[in-house]
Amino acid sequence: MTSSLGELNPCGGGDPIPLLHEKLLVGRRSSCDISLRFPNVSSHHCELELINGYWQVRDLGSRNGVKVNGERVETRFLMPGDVLQVARHRFELDYEPEGDGTAPEEENPLSRGLLEKAGLDPTGHRTRTNGSPKKANVPTVRSRSEDDFYLEWLSD
Repeated sequence: MTSSLGELNPCGGGDPIPLLHEKLLVGRRSSCDISLRFPNVSSHHCELELINGYWQVRDLGSRNGVKVNGERVETRFLMPGDVLQVARHRFELDYEPEGDGTAPEEENPLSRGLLEKAGLDPTGHRTRTNGSPKKANVPTVRSRSEDDFYLEWLSD
């Protein structure tokens, strides 16, 4: 292991990917912290975050999903030796947990609202990884008068 935060070792061979920061964006775009240049990987596929000494993966609404040890997940804490699958690409996680040997409690999937799960803030704007909102292409209803409603499409 070359990094104090750990690394992802491609299953089937290849160079290890060092985990250099406590929060990493994984996706197809070259601007991602971990860029996986494959057509089945979403542009912003998932996020890895070191929380209380344990890595957690969060699917960012990817088309082809995230699996841990073969099970599709939305959010999951990862233990050393777990196999993380991004689309069809598998990696074994190698790191030393900094906690007491047990990962933090998993988040209740019902604790996050549907807008947040879809990457939208309460105003209907898509959230970016840097926290600033981006307008989504979502229709909104605006009223000119009590009886006159029209749809307006928001654009980027």
